[in-house]
Parts: sequence; C-alpha cells; structure tokens
Amino acid sequence: MTTPAATLSEQLAQRLQQPVDTSARQRAALLLVDWLGCALAALRYPLATQLCSLVQAQPAGRAEALGVGRRGVADALLLNGALGNVLEMDDVHRGAILHPGPVVIPVALATAQAEGADAHALLDAIVRGYEATIRVGRALGRGHYRYWHPTSTAGAFGAAAAAASVLRLPADAVADALGNAGSRTGGLWQMRHEPVPTKSLHNAEAARSGWLAAQLAHTGMRGPRRILEGEQGLFAATAPDAQPELVTADEADWLIHSTSLKPWPACRHAHPAIDALLDALHGVQPEDVERVEVHTYAEALRFCDRAQPHTELEAKFSLQHALASILAHGRPQLAHYTAESCGDDDVVQWRSRIHLAEDTDCSRRFPAHYGAAVTLQLADHRQVQAARVDAWGDPECPMSADNVIAKALALAQWGGVSAGLAQPLFGQVQALAEGGSLDALNSMLARVA
Repeated sequence: MTTPAATLSEQLAQRLQQPVDTSARQRAALLLVDWLGCALAALRYPLATQLCSLVQAQPAGRAEALGVGRRGVADALLLNGALGNVLEMDDVHRGAILHPGPVVIPVALATAQAEGADAHALLDAIVRGYEATIRVGRALGRGHYRYWHPTSTAGAFGAAAAAASVLRLPADAVADALGNAGSRTGGLWQMRHEPVPTKSLHNAEAARSGWLAAQLAHTGMRGPRRILEGEQGLFAATAPDAQPELVTADEADWLIHSTSLKPWPACRHAHPAIDALLDALHGVQPEDVERVEVHTYAEALRFCDRAQPHTELEAKFSLQHALASILAHGRPQLAHYTAESCGDDDVVQWRSRIHLAEDTDCSRRFPAHYGAAVTLQLADHRQVQAARVDAWGDPECPMSADNVIAKALALAQWGGVSAGLAQPLFGQVQALAEGGSLDALNSMLARVA
C-alpha cells in the first residue's frame, strides 16, 4: 500500500515544530514592541472607540483588551487585532506583500495570557505565526494580491499557527488548524475604494478565526489537509499565479528575520519614494524646487497615486501627499497625515508639482524590493536625483532597536499613553527574550485600560 504524499499544510505543520532560537525570540520581542506602539497609537481613533464600547459590554476573561481590561480571547482579538494597522505603520514582508504583526501578535499574546504561558511560549508563538503567514502569503502570488487582502488571507494561517504553538499542538493537529483557518479566510480590497475602516476588521477576523481553528484542533476537530493545493482550495480559487513550492521551500533561518519595519506613517508603497526624496533634498532648499518627478513600481502607483486626498487614510495612501508634506514641513510626522493636513495650503500647492510614472526596473524587482527614484527640477535648471532599491526598515537597511523604541514611544504618546508608562512597558517587552516575566507585562498592559 502506497503512503500518500504529505500535503502542503502537513509539511508546513511539521516545519512549525522546529525549536525557536534566541535570535528569533529577540526579533519577536522587538516586533512586539513595534506592534504595541502601533496599537496604542490607534486608541485615539474612532474605530477604537467603537470597538472598545462593544468589547466593554462583554464579560470579563483572561486576555488583555487594550484600553478595556481583561475579556474573553475572542473579544480581546476583535479589538487588539484591529488596532495594529490603523496608522499604517505596521511591519511588512515584501515577498508576501502583507503585514504579519497585526494578526499574529494579538493571537500569540491573548492565547498566552489565557493559557498562563510564559514569555518564551509567547515569543515562540510569534515566530511560528510569522513563519506560517509569510510562507502562505508569498505562495499566493501577485494575482491574489490584485483583489484579495493577503494580510487577512495568509494571516489566518499565521493566527492558527501562533495559537497552536501556545497550546503545544502536535503536527497533525496543527495541520487540522491550518486547514480550518484557511477554509474561510480572505478579505477583498474593495474597502480601499470607500471611506471605511474595514481593513482593520479583516485583520481582527483573521486573528479570531485562526485562534478558533487552533482551539477546535485542540479538541480533536479535523480540518481539510489540502486546503491550499486542492482542486477547490485556496490557490485554485484565488491565486492564478500561485507558487505552491514556496510554502515548504528550505530557508536558512526563521522568516521573521526577513520582515521590514516602517519608520514613516504612510503606506509602505510610499516609503522608498519618501527615502529617495529625503536623500535628494540634502543640500537643497525646498523653495528652489520647481517640480518633482517620481518613478516607482506599478503596484505603488495602483495603491498610492492619489493627487487630492481628503481624509487621513487617503493621505496615507497618497504618494503626492507624502512627498508634498516633506517639502512643506520636513521629515514625516504623524501630524502630517491628519484630515486637516490634507487641506494645508502649502501641502496642496506642492502636491500639484509632484508627477508620478512607472519605472519598469522597479516593477521588475517588486515584490522582492520596493524601490523608487526621485528627480528634483530646480529653478536654476539643475536636476538632483536620488534612488532607493530598498527602503529604511528593510533587512538591507534595518532600523536599530533604538529606532524602533523611539518610534513606539512616539506612537504610544500619540495615542494618549504617557512616556512614564510607555517607557517601562516597552522595556518589559524587550526583556521577554531574556526570560522576563509575562505576568509583569500583563500587569503593565492592564494600566493602559
């Protein structure tokens, strides 16, 4: 009798059983700092108020819902899973074209809190959740990205993997969890074309469904093992250029090390152009610039060619606004991306002088590299040019731990959390990789409520 070949989900589940090393745990702790800063900053926004009011009405539980207190895991995930990407400053994986942190980290944290797990169990869950998210996400391909929100699609797999790690599920049960999480996953990009916060809901629902799939696997519930490659599976239904081999490809290290962090409060597609403009402006006064030409990859134009943004979200997805704000006010700040800033006279004037076009070389390198070139046409007829193949925060141009902490502190204060609370809170997160106490962190998180 021939033994059937292992399915992609089964092979992925086996890979997730590998032990997590100290370096990966340290990276997970730093990404937890970054996510927490983003989530705390989001507490000042209407979506947080709406979700907090809903979650506050639910019974108490064992998971910490930011700004609310202890609630059941599913309720905590509705809030925490939505908060991480509200400011568009969440981490990103270029090859998978998605953001692992906003989905994976809330699940790992809430599950660890509910199960009374220790710090290493939390960090290991983050590492394994990133691994599953990135492996599935990069296999989905650009055809999937055209209509589907990969952070939600692949994030459900990562959420299942993170929860399964805390629960210490064996490989067979992990495969079942992946199958059930993938069976209902997805999220359509239509929400980008309307003034709605649905993108954040995608992340929350991916987190909740992945967590539930792991809990069900813990009880023995089976899931479809060929959910990825099956004749009516995810690849067949949503990914015309899927690369299934990337789910199980050999890697030298955990893929959490290949993620990028965002220093600027804008869509990641705008970051290489932001960096290139900042480079070009060295030694140049903005008042001497008459015209700015930006050449970047096609996907950046598809998402961020928006000459007249009117809302904060539209501003974050506008290359013209991102660069105009620098020319008008200097290095990017959170305050440059408010609804009020969209009507700033200086910014409006600069936006009309910024012109976008595709760079075929940048398009060819995408998504392995997010690049852009900027040309400044000066009043004295000179040209100043600068180009970026990668952006600050990518593995090739990493943000230091100090940079990440500074970013998180600024974000937390934007959300109304005092420096006196935020600094020791982020220090406690960093200490987790060296055996710091998760109970101590939970106590500090409770003070945010």
